[in-house]
Amino acid sequence: MPFTRVYIALTADHLSSLADGGTLGPAPLPAHAVTSALGKPGLTTDQEELEHTAWLAAVEDAVQLTGGGARRRVVAAADVDSGEVLESSSPDVASRVEVATPVERRWVVSFHVDETPGATAATDLLWFDVTELDEVRSLVAGS
Repeated sequence: MPFTRVYIALTADHLSSLADGGTLGPAPLPAHAVTSALGKPGLTTDQEELEHTAWLAAVEDAVQLTGGGARRRVVAAADVDSGEVLESSSPDVASRVEVATPVERRWVVSFHVDETPGATAATDLLWFDVTELDEVRSLVAGS
């Protein structure tokens, strides 16, 4: 089964749900991914650049979840069954998708978290493996 890498802006509550064995949801869950509206690899840019563009859009969504305050932005990257990733026919952001099912923890591959609360640049996000969920939760709780 083919998978699509999606990028999902998260809150502390989302992280708690994952830590407690739950899922990210409810569905449909807003996310970002490489979409036909964003572009096709080899035509305008390569796959890695397209994924970075989708990730940046999720980082922008994370700003909204923090209320624009001095909290840490959090984005999860997850590999979801491609059949569960729905593109909009007229997205407000080219990478915007909806995940039609709750996202299970086992699908999450990494977290991206601000190094310091209130950071604004994309370069301020640190990468964490999914096995470091407790550390991510500690960082977010401390902000």
